[in-house]
Formats: sequence, C-alpha cells, structure tokens
Amino acid sequence: MAATARALLEVTVSWVFANAKGRDDKAFFTHPAFANFKEQTITVTSPDCGAYGSILDKDYTQDGSGRFPALEWSAPNDIAGQVKEWLLVSEDPDAPLPTPIAHGVYTAIPASKTSVGSDDFTVVDPSKALMKGGFHFGRSRNGMPYLPPRPLMNHGQHRYFFIVVALKEPLDARLLTATATREQVAEDIRGKVLGWGTWVGVAERKWQ
Repeated sequence: MAATARALLEVTVSWVFANAKGRDDKAFFTHPAFANFKEQTITVTSPDCGAYGSILDKDYTQDGSGRFPALEWSAPNDIAGQVKEWLLVSEDPDAPLPTPIAHGVYTAIPASKTSVGSDDFTVVDPSKALMKGGFHFGRSRNGMPYLPPRPLMNHGQHRYFFIVVALKEPLDARLLTATATREQVAEDIRGKVLGWGTWVGVAERKWQ
C-alpha cells in the first residue's frame, strides 16, 4: 500500500511539472568556462550501452544495480598532447528543477586514461574521495559518489549527459574532495578548458 501511495504521489508531481524539462541552457557545458568552446570537439562513446541517445538498460538505473556506463573518448590531434587531465560530469537536464541534477562529478582523471568502466567507480579511499580508476569523486545531488538514473514516474524520457572535458591545467587540489560541487568545479576550470564532448543515455519509468 505504501508503495502504491508513493507511486501515486510521484505520478501527480510528474503531471504538475509535465513541462518542466529541458534545462539544456543550464547544462554544465554552458558555464562561462566554455565560452570559447560552443561546439563539441571530443568524441565520447559507450561500448556497452550503444549509440548516443540509447535507452539505458535497467541495470544502469536505480531500479537495477546502478552500473555506470562504460565510456571511451578521444580528442583531436591539435589538443591531445596538451591535456593534463580529464574531467567527467554526469547530469540530468530533464529533472523538474531550475538546474540539472548532478549525478556524478569525477576529477583528476589522468591524461593517459581515455576510457572508464563500471569497476573504475568503486571507492577505494573515502577519506581522499579516491576511486579504483585512479581519479576522485565530488558531490552528486544526494552526496553519493554516483547517483544512478531514476526519473520521475510518468514524467517521460529523461536524458542523462555524460560530459568529458579536457583540461590544460589540473583542477585545484582543494577540490579533489567528496564535497566539491558541480558549480565549484565549473568555476575553477575557467581558462583551463581545451575541449569537451558528451554521450547521452536515456531512461524512463512508467507506472505499470
């Protein structure tokens, strides 16, 4: 009964905020740090989830095991040699909120690392916000290292952006913590961006 009540509440909220979607104008890549980089130059793919815009299997959502999609990326030759580290941000621009929900912020990804798999997101040292892949995690909306997709029931399809950013200078070491927010990171990378690219996965929940 409690589950039914929660579902009814969720469906009602979805109906009220049916048109509150598409916060693309507040996406991470619209921050001032990207003023000179309006277009994507880094190619990002997901070998296990498919093409850009693919529907995420249940295993990649909160209704399943919440796996992080495997990602691979490549930078054009003119910037590849200048990359000091990578940044990865995951967000939902279709949540009924003023700005996209941060699902994950991953910092100080080594320049030599151009792919990630689900195992890379295992936390190995919480005190240093360090993950198995050799990089750090910041703050998602619920404070966990990764917040798997769980769109509002009957709110339609939600897109999940997985944004890879090439940096020519390392992120401020003071931001390599579990409390570093999407906004703090966006501010720090001003003048450090070389390029960016996005892979998008899609999820939807329907009341059966």
